[in-house]
Amino acid sequence: MNIRADHADDEARLIRVAERMIEERGDAISIGSLATLAGMPRARVEAIFADESALFDAIVERWFVDHTAIMEDVLASDLPPNRKMYEFFARRFRLNRERYRANPAAFKAYCELGAAQFERIRGYVDLADHYLCELIAQAQVEGAFDGLAIDRALSLINQMVLPYTLAEVLIFMDERLSEEKLGQIVDTLFAGLSAADGGARGVSGLRAA
Repeated sequence: MNIRADHADDEARLIRVAERMIEERGDAISIGSLATLAGMPRARVEAIFADESALFDAIVERWFVDHTAIMEDVLASDLPPNRKMYEFFARRFRLNRERYRANPAAFKAYCELGAAQFERIRGYVDLADHYLCELIAQAQVEGAFDGLAIDRALSLINQMVLPYTLAEVLIFMDERLSEEKLGQIVDTLFAGLSAADGGARGVSGLRAA
């Protein structure tokens, strides 16, 4: 008898049941309700997930595993910096869009759950920022983002691509977002984002012409 394999099988089944509960109910789940729906003794469920926090962490890990793989694949590629940065955002946006269009109600439920438990997913947000900093550093070697500290470039880029990285924006803007537009945004970043002051802020208030 392979106890480790049985444990892994039960864990995978429980996560699938928990995901179905989220998709159907759109609310937080408990160990008790999970045990009931899975038809499994509560003690067995608790042997796998000690509490709701452990269960939530497992669900979050499953949600982000594909995103993490995408980021690592892009970073390991030999694409030029602009193409690499586009793929970094576009592939994750495409994944989120596919998930949203496959089941909008379930996608919204996951977004609401993530917003309510943001501190528990912060590690994945920080990981994405870490990888983006690596991309920025690579691009600066090629002359992009002149004069900008990496943290400053990170902040500016995140703000400009936010509709393509914040999953819940799809709920409101799905049809207005596209990979073509994202490509134009990235091209614009590489064409002109720098520390230079182009004069947009001016030096005083508005004056009549």
